[in-house]
Amino acid sequence: MRTKQPQILTTPDLEKEKKPDDVPEEEEEEEEYVVEKVLNRRVVKGRVEYLLKWKGFSEEDNTWEPEENLDCPDLIAEYLQTHKTAHEGKRKAAGEADGDENKSKKKKEDNEKLRGFARGLEPERIIGATDSTGELMFLMKWKNSDEADLVPAKEANVKCPQVVISFYEERLTWHSYPSEDEKKDDKN
Repeated sequence: MRTKQPQILTTPDLEKEKKPDDVPEEEEEEEEYVVEKVLNRRVVKGRVEYLLKWKGFSEEDNTWEPEENLDCPDLIAEYLQTHKTAHEGKRKAAGEADGDENKSKKKKEDNEKLRGFARGLEPERIIGATDSTGELMFLMKWKNSDEADLVPAKEANVKCPQVVISFYEERLTWHSYPSEDEKKDDKN
């Protein structure tokens, strides 16, 4: 049984803001902060940023952080799913109030409902992974789009294997073990 890893973000700017003055410089780089919740999303100069609530900190300490610095795919996916559902609910309510919609609006809404590979976009990279639904899903960033989608890993493995390989390669960690000669030297 796998245990969930805490969602963590480390950035030098954030550490400087939240680090007490008496902490030595060496410890500054090792400090990690846990994301409690993703509150909002924005795009600034083509770069996706998320507003984060930090575990153990007040609302005043919430910060906007660039997507590439984040390591909390479950929380991002949860936010995107919640935001998508709320956005669709508003759209449906507005459509009912307007009565008949013209065909171009309906066609646009149909295109907006498409998710994942059905959108016909080219995958750029995998931002994160989750198995919160019981199936391994990747949070996929698309080329020329600021919107990410959850896609089944099985589908991504077939449709963009190189993107999947790159995702795993970025997260590989190598452990070296001492050779027999080194072990003997240590004993002497």
